[in-house]
Amino acid sequence: MIIPGMVSATFKTRTPEDVLSVLQKAGLAAIEWSENWHIPPGDPGAAACLREKTLAQGAEIAAYGSYYRLGQSTNPERDFWPSLQNAAAMHAPLIRIWGGATPSAELSADDRAALAREAGTVSAMAADLGVKVALEWHKNTVTDTNVSAARFLEEANAENLYCLWQPTVALSLDERCAGLDMLTQRGRLLNLHVYYWKEGKRRPFAEGCAQWERYLQHMDPAQTRYGLLEFVMEDSEEQFLADAQQWKQLLNNTHHR
Repeated sequence: MIIPGMVSATFKTRTPEDVLSVLQKAGLAAIEWSENWHIPPGDPGAAACLREKTLAQGAEIAAYGSYYRLGQSTNPERDFWPSLQNAAAMHAPLIRIWGGATPSAELSADDRAALAREAGTVSAMAADLGVKVALEWHKNTVTDTNVSAARFLEEANAENLYCLWQPTVALSLDERCAGLDMLTQRGRLLNLHVYYWKEGKRRPFAEGCAQWERYLQHMDPAQTRYGLLEFVMEDSEEQFLADAQQWKQLLNNTHHR
């Protein structure tokens, strides 16, 4: 089962209350709240308050979207804590982090080892609070290819380290599907970030339904996860509402709801 929702950074410049209003109009059931845009780092009070507002609307907390990057800190325990504290206050099931800021092809063995150690550190910190850690599936990071991502999960060897998944434009359709298979086989796939881009530009989700139908074939509908819309064309609320209807219809048609 995939629970349809949204990433709050879809509407970065709008207030949390505005975002919740859009969520309700779209008939979506869950949200990933994005750090910096809608929750100040290190403000668990604001995180707890936003949780209550979300639940009061009948929606679920799908994730806490931090902007913590591996490889940027000399003291991960100190620097990860403000984000983790927010995620715990929000009772988020997972916290999103980024796999560094360097393409995997440019990472030395020592670079990778340092990132892996840090991933183990922050994953253990989060595990103590009952929060899963999920790497952003993104270009110019250690998860920019399937091979590098699979290797990094082995290098980190952290029980509490997972991945989000999105259709990274740098990979082909076949490569994206192979990445889904890799994560599923390893039991490391958590939420999906849902959108459709063509030739580097955001497009209506309806145009990408055939691709997403194929992606869904690589996931077990018996497993519950969140499928979160983002990257709406022209940041349009009208387009977002149309995309949400298409996404919910696709999930119904493919028996993932």
